[in-house]
Amino acid sequence: MGICYVIGAGDFGDGPLEPGTEDLVIAGDGGFRHCRERGIRVDLAIGDFDSLGYRPEAPEVVALVPEKDDTDMVAAVEEGIRRGYRDFRIYGGTGGRLSHTIANLQMMAGLATRGIRAELVGCGTRIWVIRNGEIRFPAEARGYLSVFCLGDAAEGVTEEGLKYQLDGYRMVKENPLGVSNEFTGIPSRVAVQEGTLLIIQEERTC
Repeated sequence: MGICYVIGAGDFGDGPLEPGTEDLVIAGDGGFRHCRERGIRVDLAIGDFDSLGYRPEAPEVVALVPEKDDTDMVAAVEEGIRRGYRDFRIYGGTGGRLSHTIANLQMMAGLATRGIRAELVGCGTRIWVIRNGEIRFPAEARGYLSVFCLGDAAEGVTEEGLKYQLDGYRMVKENPLGVSNEFTGIPSRVAVQEGTLLIIQEERTC
């Protein structure tokens, strides 16, 4: 199974996006406009299409009612999961309305509890959420890396290969100790034994 690319209506982030034949591309409402402007194929368009302003033409279109519990982004991701995908790249999920960015971070926390990998791609920014696991970065990774606790506490937090290191640290949500760490030109990793971490890589500001 390939990657499920989900395109939202927020800031598109860093490209290019070049899906393969095994990948699925889902445009959530106004994300269809991003795809059309950049020549990205759309396999499925989903949403209430209030942001887009019209019903798009795509191989598959799922129209949602405006009065719904889930955001268009959540609906798009859940449709990808229903089709068997477990690895997601989300574009257009940051910028715009802050409330929608926070909603996407909460969605990613929920995905992490289900063992589903998701990466939120912003402008100069990559965001992940991990639970009871780890994430590794290659030696060529650049920029700042910030680690935050999602939940009351995260036990056994380890940061290796970074400028500031941790070993078995107990991280709590009230203390942003993990902000603005730095890559050092060697392979690095962040791990947590028990709990959920929000991880943000920032290579530049936009």
